[in-house]
Amino acid sequence: MIKQVYETQSATYENIAIPITDGTKVLQILVNLKRAYESEGAEIARAINKSVTLLMIDEHWKEHLREMDDLKQSVQTATYEQKDPLLIYKFESFKLFQTMLGKVGSDVLGFLLKVQLPFRENQAPTAGFRQGERRKADLSNMRTSRSDLVTSSGEPKSQAPVRVEKRVGRNELCPCGSGKKYKNCHGLEG
Repeated sequence: MIKQVYETQSATYENIAIPITDGTKVLQILVNLKRAYESEGAEIARAINKSVTLLMIDEHWKEHLREMDDLKQSVQTATYEQKDPLLIYKFESFKLFQTMLGKVGSDVLGFLLKVQLPFRENQAPTAGFRQGERRKADLSNMRTSRSDLVTSSGEPKSQAPVRVEKRVGRNELCPCGSGKKYKNCHGLEG
């Protein structure tokens, strides 16, 4: 198809958009038509790798920034426990970053292993496509049986940051500012 477009319309088009899918997401990959023709398709594979990697990094980086905001909010209460909030923030943020890197790598690899060109309505699916559909059904069955790893919608559970909650001791002053011990003030309610 690239050969046909290059030979008939190379004067009109410099780049060509190639749709790819992993079964859930559909992406449009821009490829230089001349380089794709001259490299006999190797340029297409390089463009797919590059675009998918950048997309996954972008998605996971946004999620990572949201998690860092949550971590910042939860660490602020660590001073009540007489812990160094900066130290807790450093350790927890490094763990979140390592987790993000692992997610990016696994999602990029997962997408690239499942990537295919969507076909037109009048084309019959190939045997390889049917086999891929069978694998997806097997994976969805595994997801429902492994409910500890996924939510009910089939999406993986997010790794929420560890929340450091303020715990008031029974004999400490009540945080409401009454001047009474916690056990004689708001500790009576619980």
